[in-house]
Amino acid sequence: MTRYLHAMNDSPHFGGEKSVEQLTQEWGTRGTAGVSFASALCLQGVDVSIGGRPVLNSIDLELVPGEIVCLLGESGSGKSTVLRVAAGIQEISAGQVLVNGKIVSKPGYSVTPDQRGVGLMFQDFALFPHLSLLNNVCFGLNGIDKKQAIKQARSALARVGLLERQNDFPHMLSGGQQQRLALARTFAPRPGILMLDEPFSSLDARLRENVRSQTLAILRETSATTIIVTHDPEEAMVVGDRIALLRNGKVAQIDTAAKIYRSPVDLPTARFFSPLTEIESVVNDGHASTPLGKVPTPNHKDGDKVIIAIRPVGALDLTKGNTGIRARVLSKREALGFDIFEIGVHNIAAPINIRAPSDHDLEPGKDIFVTLKPEHVLIFDRAHGCF
Repeated sequence: MTRYLHAMNDSPHFGGEKSVEQLTQEWGTRGTAGVSFASALCLQGVDVSIGGRPVLNSIDLELVPGEIVCLLGESGSGKSTVLRVAAGIQEISAGQVLVNGKIVSKPGYSVTPDQRGVGLMFQDFALFPHLSLLNNVCFGLNGIDKKQAIKQARSALARVGLLERQNDFPHMLSGGQQQRLALARTFAPRPGILMLDEPFSSLDARLRENVRSQTLAILRETSATTIIVTHDPEEAMVVGDRIALLRNGKVAQIDTAAKIYRSPVDLPTARFFSPLTEIESVVNDGHASTPLGKVPTPNHKDGDKVIIAIRPVGALDLTKGNTGIRARVLSKREALGFDIFEIGVHNIAAPINIRAPSDHDLEPGKDIFVTLKPEHVLIFDRAHGCF
């Protein structure tokens, strides 16, 4: 009963509020997760249909040993299916999957997850309610000596700060602790590839940031090749060495966070990472004219119809002086360290979204001036949404 009450006090749903420092201290010593032999992973021309509906369409994806790749995309884009294919729990109808250059999946053939060295953490954690924490972690270690299995399981539990709870059961843990248990069970066998399906989606915002930071530290310690599924662009940019954006069962773009944000392959990709102000224009004399000023268009010829896309950060400066294009503050929301504005500009129908440093003098109804920074805008072909 005491342990159950302890778990209730740890849960954010029972008023057990803790500081960030306390949350961090609950985790074990960094550098003790154990190192894996990272594996290379490659999907080549993979097709998957479920219930007669195509889910993956000739998808190609390659991960080098030790990197962390975030699969990003809307619901139904195929993110979790890629995970299941790579793990060996989803059959494919075309193409092949290779681990370290060896075929582990092809039509009619699939190597089991344990034989391909994969650890998979499900979105709902999939803990065994009838097993203790220690036995939950030991479950994936049945291929080694029992004493060694217990040693590795206890080491994993210690790394996530749950060793003292090893004889408890999953229902006695808070949501964050259950996530830590699921993580320990995933990396305890030291697989060459780790796969995490929406690992932070069930956590509240305050807890999510801490758990994400600690989880990333463990992933770096293990050196395992890692795929993380997420629907949150900001999360993908923080966590991944590279981001693979999926759309309609294909990889629309894969690159570093900085490159995919600054040089999106098309307009839908740009829209996925932030709201955009989109202005239609026509190229004339190497420039596209907008109500905010001219934008150089070096990759387009005169007469091309283009879309000038402006993100909320970086492309526009706000000033109270008489410099730039006159605008009006339509609305303002205060956030931590910055303000979120809607700005009205003559001849632009929709309000422009801007994030800027906090300024108490800029209130709704006030006139200001905006200056366009052309080097930070995105330019797309209007017909195809491409550069």
